[in-house]
Amino acid sequence: MNSASGQDGAAVEQSGIIAAIRPYTERAPLAAMFLGISSGFPYAMIGATLTTRLAQDGIDKKAVTAFTLAFLVYNLKWLWAWVVDGVHLPVIGRLGQRVSWMLVIGVLVIAAVANLGLVDPRASLAQTAVAAILVGAAGATYDIIIDAYRIELLEARQLGVGAGMSQYGWRIGSAAAGALALFMALRFGWAAAYITCAAFALPAMITALVMGEPERHREPTSRRTRSEVFASIIGPLGEFFRRKGAALVLLFILLHKIGDTLANLTLRLLFDDLGYSNDEIAIYDVGLGFWAFLIGIFIGGMLYSRLGMKRSVLISLLLMGVSNLSFAALAQIGHDNWAMAGAIGFENVASGIGGVCVVAYFSALCDLRFTAAQYALISAAASVVGRVVTGTTAGAVLDAIGYVNYYLLTTLAALPGIILFWLMMRAGLIDQSIGSAGDGEAAT
Repeated sequence: MNSASGQDGAAVEQSGIIAAIRPYTERAPLAAMFLGISSGFPYAMIGATLTTRLAQDGIDKKAVTAFTLAFLVYNLKWLWAWVVDGVHLPVIGRLGQRVSWMLVIGVLVIAAVANLGLVDPRASLAQTAVAAILVGAAGATYDIIIDAYRIELLEARQLGVGAGMSQYGWRIGSAAAGALALFMALRFGWAAAYITCAAFALPAMITALVMGEPERHREPTSRRTRSEVFASIIGPLGEFFRRKGAALVLLFILLHKIGDTLANLTLRLLFDDLGYSNDEIAIYDVGLGFWAFLIGIFIGGMLYSRLGMKRSVLISLLLMGVSNLSFAALAQIGHDNWAMAGAIGFENVASGIGGVCVVAYFSALCDLRFTAAQYALISAAASVVGRVVTGTTAGAVLDAIGYVNYYLLTTLAALPGIILFWLMMRAGLIDQSIGSAGDGEAAT
């Protein structure tokens, strides 16, 4: 009898595990992972990888942090996102609105990344800056079409799982490209590193060809006259701001990632000043960070499914804010591989949890008529404040107060977003902010 009960319990546990894993094996979430791979790598090319390259070339720290302004292109992508929604490409457009744009922009990303690899920062910082901005522009436009394709490909019930799989892909793309770039640069030079990494644009292009045009894609009204073009630009914004509490939702989007952005865009400077080698960075920041992020995504998926949208987002915000303290501790300790492993592990687990919960919430905010434009606005606003502050003052602040106090400051910078989301929960604004992409989404 006891044996039978044990077998029944084991069977129930096994069926529970299978049920938890099954959503991740569906075609749309799997496609979201491959889309994420191509979305993540341009960010790495002008983020940590370029920071390491410039630092190793002896570029001044203030100039290095100023290069993070190249990310501002991502924050401006909402200005042209309506083009991806409404402009039909000739000839290739017969493949579908989303598929055709995916292929065209993918080719542009490959060209831009290869071009960045061919410039020499020591010969011309200005030319390097232009090349980085071009990668940012191409990568931002690629994000517009990738995000729209992902949201429309997923059903409402799959948004949480799809966000997790997209984050898996994003980290695979950024980590693999970052590690490959370090490996190639050490042996063959930076030009070969960037040209090789350009191939990471291909997974999204191939996914679009295999999956085809998403069924949930809704064509906006015809845009032929100037007034209709103007309406196509204003329409997505107007629809969003007509929702109750939209201004507070946007304020949360602006504030929630300040501390995280300030910390992450300066980490390679910390590692370089602490004397970590390329191989150590590849092992701990890229390698260990990658696996810790995957664990965080799995935890985030469990939290999202069991606690619902609101509580899981709040928990993820708290964890991401506290994680910055680990880098203050690392800066205090100095060059220590165990301390680096602990800091990287904690930060990436927290980021993985946030990647699932926060991205799922942002995806649910979209109206399916304006998916590209609205998600571009949301994702662009999510880190604009942190990027502006990092690019304009981070280097000077680091020189003035040191790394320990800097990372303590980034922890405090995370508090406004956490407090605002908690207040929005109490006021019921989270439920009221959901768009048609999240119809049927439980916001427990």
